[in-house]
Amino acid sequence: ALRRASRALPCPRLMPSGRFVRRGFSVVAAAASAGFANENREFVIVGGGNAAGYAARTFVEHGMADGRLCIVSKEAVAPYERPALTKGYLFPPDKKPARLPGFHTCVGSGGERQTPEWYKEHGIEVLYEDPVTSLDIQTHTLKTSSGKNLKYGSLIIATGCTAVRFPEGSGGSLPGVHYIRDVADADSLVSSLEKARKVVVIGGGYIGMEVVAACVGWKLDATIIFPENHIMPRLFTPSIGQKYEELYQQNSVKFLKGVLIDKLEAGSDGRVAAVRLKSGSVIEADTVIVGIGAKPVVSPFEAVGLNDSVGGIQVDSLFRTSVPGIFAIGDVAAFPLKIYDRMARVEHVDHARKSAKHCIGSLLSARTHPYDYLPFFYSRVFEYEGSSRKVWWQFYGDNVGDTVEVGNFDPKLAAFWLDSGSRLKGVFLESGSAEEFELLPKLARGQPLIDRSKLMSAPSVESALELARSSLHA
Repeated sequence: ALRRASRALPCPRLMPSGRFVRRGFSVVAAAASAGFANENREFVIVGGGNAAGYAARTFVEHGMADGRLCIVSKEAVAPYERPALTKGYLFPPDKKPARLPGFHTCVGSGGERQTPEWYKEHGIEVLYEDPVTSLDIQTHTLKTSSGKNLKYGSLIIATGCTAVRFPEGSGGSLPGVHYIRDVADADSLVSSLEKARKVVVIGGGYIGMEVVAACVGWKLDATIIFPENHIMPRLFTPSIGQKYEELYQQNSVKFLKGVLIDKLEAGSDGRVAAVRLKSGSVIEADTVIVGIGAKPVVSPFEAVGLNDSVGGIQVDSLFRTSVPGIFAIGDVAAFPLKIYDRMARVEHVDHARKSAKHCIGSLLSARTHPYDYLPFFYSRVFEYEGSSRKVWWQFYGDNVGDTVEVGNFDPKLAAFWLDSGSRLKGVFLESGSAEEFELLPKLARGQPLIDRSKLMSAPSVESALELARSSLHA
């Protein structure tokens, strides 16, 4: 989700990009070999998600990885395309589910599949299943959970987010209750789905929509529960939400909207058996998936400077923190969103990829142009074999202002967000063609003035998009 700051915070101290590179060299050259567990010390990436994988690729492209780069990850596998975990990974066995090594980074953007062997071939040191627990800025050292001491010249923080958990005292840690942030989480959920009969999904956002769609493929009794009045409230209008809810209901998904959960209850075997609502109603469930948001993993890096409005680690437009030689990228970074002149933190794979490339490219060169990100979100569900209707939507821009919706969702649907002056701020499209999807970022970045009355009377999605395209060129 795109999180906005109500006010801009002071930018951290800006340092010439070249200084970081020279400083990294000198620190590593001076470091004694004894006492440190990592052989590669010039650059250290903390985190093993999308951003880390794309950062590694950028180091390789610049010829600066071999013998110089170390990645420290809490996961047991090499970086992978995380969106697969709530999409293809959850397909039932007879519907060709995604599995590693099929979706290691950077296949999601058409790049090379970076398997563990790829990292070895490029001289990149990877420390698996050993998260960083402390940082010493003065000595340029890290300590991991296993007690290893690591040295760094330049440090890139790519720790991402962790799932917001349901309170343990309310049943949030019962067997059969699942959260999805990594492959181990997804494997555990698949194991439960293989035996499940009644599934409850808590949360009406991305995770909820995608997981409950996967449950349909397993032919399970599925209920989705959330406190808002419609699904995807941060992006969807009530009208758009209703259309998607009706599609899910046609696939036998049950909705409980506008309700609050009291607790998750265990059965006689200790596993989750029911969800009790504040109203006193009880919904039986042998498997519960909680998707109620995520929070940035800033520990143990608080000392480099946090953003108290959008959360995460404060960086400038080159992803530099207030501490020279330390950077933050991906979900954990609070950065200047240039196009809308505000601070933001974006939890999305597109930003993870692009922020990694921009940060590392700036670090390794004299390039100083600011990161200029255009917010982008998408979802793809019901894409397994035998599905009667595949869903694929994309959104670019900012969902502020009035909304004009065009199309009957059979299958296309478009929505345009216009400000008071009829300037386009954001655009949404369901089931578009490749050419139509390619138009969306051009519209969102160009922000053309559009004839509101003509747009409202457009007879089809195609004609509405053509009107917007012609406005862009006017």
